Amino acid sequence: MEGDIKRLAGLEDRLKAHLIGQDEAVDLVVAAIKRNRVQLSVQRRPASFIFVGPTGVGKTELVKLLSKELFDTPETLIRLDMSEFMEKHSVSRLIGSPPGYVGYDEAGQLTEKVRRKPYSIILFDEIEKAHPDVMNILLQILDEGKTNDAHGRTVSFANTVIIMTSNAGSERRESALGFD
Repeated sequence: MEGDIKRLAGLEDRLKAHLIGQDEAVDLVVAAIKRNRVQLSVQRRPASFIFVGPTGVGKTELVKLLSKELFDTPETLIRLDMSEFMEKHSVSRLIGSPPGYVGYDEAGQLTEKVRRKPYSIILFDEIEKAHPDVMNILLQILDEGKTNDAHGRTVSFANTVIIMTSNAGSERRESALGFD
């Protein structure tokens, strides 16, 4: 617990040392993570962010740095490229196939990794490309903090940090909010 507090105390400075020119974004992310770690609410939901901006501004780099700094290892990063989840049947790849379907023996890419490593950062890269059914699963995870896999096991996302990235609308720069 004490090590976790020390790690959070210097998180902002360590991130700013590696990510140049994104001080405001780093400040907001670190403040939200600290609020989530205090656990003021009874309901356990994951901390969640959406990073929107043009290519090359450091969205994914910030996610990698957070994984390394929060959990001492970059292996806690679960990266899901949403261009691979554009079709309806791709939802089964996240949580597993239902009984009677091909791949029922295999666990879901997301649920199994979170079940084995509950303290992790989940990156949904280019979220705008995901199928609406994938968005429904994501909404359930963000709302309830848990979901069931195809085998009926409840997987808790309470100790995860969920980050979505998007390039949507980055060609229309009307405000300076977010990544520059």
